[in-house]
Amino acid sequence: MDWSARQYTIFEDERTRPVRDLLAAMPGQAASAAVDLGCGPGNSTELLLRRFPEAEVTGLDSSPDMIAAAQARLPQLRFQVADIAAWDAARPFDAILANAVLQWLPDHAGLLPRLAAQLAPGGSLAVQMPDNLDEPAHRLMREVAADGPWAGKLAHAAGAREAMGSPDWFYGVLRPHCARVDVWRTTYHHPLAGGAQAVVEWFKGSGLRPFLQPLDAGEQAGFLAEYHGRIARAYPALPDGSVLLPFPRLFLVATR
Repeated sequence: MDWSARQYTIFEDERTRPVRDLLAAMPGQAASAAVDLGCGPGNSTELLLRRFPEAEVTGLDSSPDMIAAAQARLPQLRFQVADIAAWDAARPFDAILANAVLQWLPDHAGLLPRLAAQLAPGGSLAVQMPDNLDEPAHRLMREVAADGPWAGKLAHAAGAREAMGSPDWFYGVLRPHCARVDVWRTTYHHPLAGGAQAVVEWFKGSGLRPFLQPLDAGEQAGFLAEYHGRIARAYPALPDGSVLLPFPRLFLVATR
């Protein structure tokens, strides 16, 4: 799946707030080596570097466009295109950050212990994942996909993300491999100027991508028009013309 750094960073302030909260919850130990898995355009990597200024920080992402944007943003760091699902660290890391990326990968029961095993003793794995598949914005993607003339092309689009496990499930997966596991869920309420169109633009940079990429330009326009109409009804504009977007997210900090 191709990603656009430009589209993703339209709402950079809102997308960066959760990783600030995640990094603030990490233990205060020093780190000599830190990695940002799914670094995107480098906004999370920049915060990781600030959190661990003495560490050698690297960033990985599957998208060449994201890596190019991250390298331009932080030219002093090393970034590379890599498949996180197959990533195997050459050395232990004191801090592994995975912000808004693991929701796209399957088999969390196998993936998370494998990542924890790549921590140095006392190191921490910090994960944040959108937990919003039951929110109207995602439900409406699936409904529009099923209702339109593009239904055949989009039969498998909803499967790009698997259903999220519960907090106690994640705790149970990581606790046998780590000395301490913190799990919490937060719902952010992002005020977006521009009403329903702002909600559409937000998800064009993330959740809508599996639904739009199989379609040609005309079909994409039709899909987005139908989606916009349904979003406008689900997220009515406030008196100032903005819309409040509720966005639940799941957080994990597992320390070895």
